[in-house]
Amino acid sequence: MPKLKTKSGAKKRFKMTGTGKIIAAAQGKRHGMIKRTAKFIRTARGTMILTDSDAKIVKKYMPGFR
Repeated sequence: MPKLKTKSGAKKRFKMTGTGKIIAAAQGKRHGMIKRTAKFIRTARGTMILTDSDAKIVKKYMPGFR
């Protein structure tokens, strides 16, 4: 059985914590910040941990990171 390749888009966008959770940057901050509220910009700062259902999908794209 050949080795499975990691999706190159996934390895650029996601990281895994020591406990196996997936970290991702906040979404919705690429452009159009003038129409966003100050609260949205403040809460979307930094990174966040994905929900279990989303993390399950991302883990399929990153077979070597388990």
